[in-house]
Amino acid sequence: MNLTSLARPIPHRPSAALQQAAGLLDGEATGILIAATTDLSLVVDEDGIIRDAAFSGDDLGSEGVETWLGRPWIDTVTIESRPKIDALLRDAAPGAITRWRQVNHPSPRGIDLPVRYSTMRPKIGGPVIVLGRDLRSVAALQRRLTETQQALERDYVRLRAAETRYKLLFQLSGEPVLVVDAGTRRVTEVNPAAARRLGRPQKRVMGQDVVELFDPSSARDLQVLFAGLRVTGQAADLQGRLAGGRGETRISASLFRGETATSVLLRLSPEPAQLEVAHHGTANALGVIAKLPEGFVVTDTARRILTANPAFLDLAQLATEEQVRGEPLERWLGREETEAQALFATLQEHGAVRHFATALRGSYGSSEEVEVAAVSVSGGEQPCFGFTIRSMPRRPNAAASTGGGLPRSVEQMTELVGRVSMKTLVRETTDLIEKLCIEAALRITRDNRASAAEMLGLSRQGLYAKMRRYGIGDLDSHDSELN
Repeated sequence: MNLTSLARPIPHRPSAALQQAAGLLDGEATGILIAATTDLSLVVDEDGIIRDAAFSGDDLGSEGVETWLGRPWIDTVTIESRPKIDALLRDAAPGAITRWRQVNHPSPRGIDLPVRYSTMRPKIGGPVIVLGRDLRSVAALQRRLTETQQALERDYVRLRAAETRYKLLFQLSGEPVLVVDAGTRRVTEVNPAAARRLGRPQKRVMGQDVVELFDPSSARDLQVLFAGLRVTGQAADLQGRLAGGRGETRISASLFRGETATSVLLRLSPEPAQLEVAHHGTANALGVIAKLPEGFVVTDTARRILTANPAFLDLAQLATEEQVRGEPLERWLGREETEAQALFATLQEHGAVRHFATALRGSYGSSEEVEVAAVSVSGGEQPCFGFTIRSMPRRPNAAASTGGGLPRSVEQMTELVGRVSMKTLVRETTDLIEKLCIEAALRITRDNRASAAEMLGLSRQGLYAKMRRYGIGDLDSHDSELN
């Protein structure tokens, strides 16, 4: 006997004994057998019209199966299932059962009725017997599986968001925090504040025995703390001294359990005395700023003043800080609106500005040449801008545009760009060149006016007129000579 042939399944060809037993069944018994072994059975004629239908259970009756009688089978299914119905009718042949195909029927309930069909044709030219299995329970299980997968995905997204928030808070926290394995006392996580407090890079702290991060005098207390946590889950705060002379700290420990291990959260809080020193340091810094001889202003990101020191109030010709608080800084700073905008744009782009020359306008018409240094502070509870405003040294000859005399150099002339019109600059540049030429000629001729006039191509009267105009030399004796 060939065992391989016995193991091979032959699904569509029954054994001889089954064929003989089936031959003893009449038509009624065969119909009962088919109806009992299937959820839905149909009899379809050669034209594809449903002539009879049998189903088990009342739930299929509510799907409108009775209305299929007398209709083409292909019209009872959805559009995408029609090619499968064609294949089931085409492949039906005597002595064979077609392979199972899943189709969907429209349902009055709004949800398609899924049925798995196979067909057989008892004899050539005879009707087709359709065997169907109701797949609604399978579809319900699939929907439930999909909903469960979606719920798991949503839970995963929430868990990932919570983990991201935890890591962000852990990294940005100003309090030094260590996460330590409760069993091995090895550091598993450390935030930047703890690394700064310990005076070591984060990579060197990770994996270290936490006891080694403290002075040997604190080792026994830490060992007792961890022993108490393992036994009772709680431990009182203790005073410890950090290694490397980093000072004393208060150690607070909390036990928490993860998926696979138990960890300890260690917080290193400064001593009350250290907090008092920090508070006094802040108070001293504010006192220094208030007494600075240079203007100091802090604004929000909209450039509205939050605070200003007395030196700025003096420049702005105001008496109290309340008069400037909430007002835009450009109300006083900048010769023109575009100049202040250039300062703020540079500050936002680069984060800092140095040696920005401009003017500060007082509330009662004064104008002071100033130099501005500014910085952008994006961290902290409220992002802000800080400005220091220093008065520039007074230059008597720099005010040529007001008619008080010519600039003494080209550098002073270029400083006037942006303050006066181009026409005025060209006129004053011409006067400057004439003055420099006359001074050079007099210096070369050792103050010989006749030789200087000849060198410059001027008459003596013309030279004296220009010298008088520019205030060069003593012309009284020469005027008497001309007269």
